[in-house]
Amino acid sequence: MEHGAAAAVDTQPDSSPVLVRVEGLAKRYGDVTIFEDVNFTLRQGEFVCIVGHSGCGKTTILNTLAGLERASDGHVIVDGREVVAPGLDRGVVFQGHALMPWLTVRQNIAFAVRSKWPDWSRAKIDEQVRKYVALVSLTPALDKKPSQLSGGMKQRVGIARAFAIEPRMLLLDEPFGALDALTRGTIQDELLKICAATRQTVFMITHDVDEAILLADRVMLMSNGPNARVAEIVVNTMARSRQRATLHHDPQYYPMRNHLMDFLVERSHPVTPARSIP
Repeated sequence: MEHGAAAAVDTQPDSSPVLVRVEGLAKRYGDVTIFEDVNFTLRQGEFVCIVGHSGCGKTTILNTLAGLERASDGHVIVDGREVVAPGLDRGVVFQGHALMPWLTVRQNIAFAVRSKWPDWSRAKIDEQVRKYVALVSLTPALDKKPSQLSGGMKQRVGIARAFAIEPRMLLLDEPFGALDALTRGTIQDELLKICAATRQTVFMITHDVDEAILLADRVMLMSNGPNARVAEIVVNTMARSRQRATLHHDPQYYPMRNHLMDFLVERSHPVTPARSIP
């Protein structure tokens, strides 16, 4: 069931078409069931965060969406087609930047763009690279190599690379977890700006409740593993044009934050059915 955090203010993507459908997903290693009976949908343009304690299978779910792992049971359907392997319709950003160290920022992103559109001219590829590098405010670093960049800058390159292939869905595995608070906040703001401009569909893992409230349209709460499930899906109906600096002034902020924290501290033990509160 879905729990609404507040009365709706901005238009949410409720009426947008369903892009991703996850049905009966389960993962087992031998006799141990990490998660089971995981069901959810993602709509076009929606930003969904998944939150839960370590060991509940969040990364495995993301990897299954990416086509990097196969589930033991269930299906992932993207745009009407079952996911069986990685594809350029899905961009992935991990906690580590995964840049090729011998290539510059320009070359790292161009490599991905060329993989998506092999017939594009060099000029068109460079135009695409510059567009997304500018969106993460890294134009002065275009011709620098990863060794010349800070951790935050590397992660912004990874985000620009993922957006530059214009995927149908962006998958983020705690991309800001290793960054300091100031850098993390800056990149969160940039991510919100890009998502607003591109209407990108995003599925993101985070352990940071405040990050989830800032970024997400909905927050999926996982019960503890083994045998983890989606215990609750919380709808964030605060204004979608949220600002990090003023978020805590919103009268709905603390009720939602308290609800999420209460789940993580008190109610994240395994449950039998996934529930939703209208």
